[in-house]
Amino acid sequence: MDVEIRQAGESDREALVRLLDEAFMDDPVSSWVFPDREHRRRVHGTFLGVFLDVALREGRVDVTEDGSAAALWLQVPAGPPEEDDTPVRMRETADPDNERAELSGRLTGEVHPHDRAHEYLLLIAVSPERQGEGLGTALIEPVLERCDRDGVPAYLEASSARSSKLYERLGFAFTGRTVDLPDGPHMWPMWREPLA
Repeated sequence: MDVEIRQAGESDREALVRLLDEAFMDDPVSSWVFPDREHRRRVHGTFLGVFLDVALREGRVDVTEDGSAAALWLQVPAGPPEEDDTPVRMRETADPDNERAELSGRLTGEVHPHDRAHEYLLLIAVSPERQGEGLGTALIEPVLERCDRDGVPAYLEASSARSSKLYERLGFAFTGRTVDLPDGPHMWPMWREPLA
């Protein structure tokens, strides 16, 4: 599939927040964090905007030229993680009275591996009307090719069993321990060793 991809910048923020909001509106984790759909409609984009701001500032955001899909990446160094206030910012920015807005980030942080430097696929979003066209794969493959060339592993958390199967086709493997959101869905941490 021939997909034009570019690196996003701050000027893309508003369009990317809309894309993330739309793509994850019915995601199992988003639905758990914000169970009331009307409330989710009001705060969801703000919540996901925190992830976007981190990726724009500290990582990279790849976006298809038509804006229908985007991947948020961070380079994670080896060693003990620095203090991360992202879960707190997620809650304070989007929904201060909702502890789930912070808890989801804390629970994923607890299982995130730090023994080796790696590329972290923080989020990948495809506009609902374009899902199933291979845009997500087109966004991920160039980064995985670079990982293979440089000998760098990659990591992500799949938010559904369906998406975990898609990532398996790209060489990711379940780490063996799910993130279990209280009275909610599971997330599947997945690791990919670089191919020789």
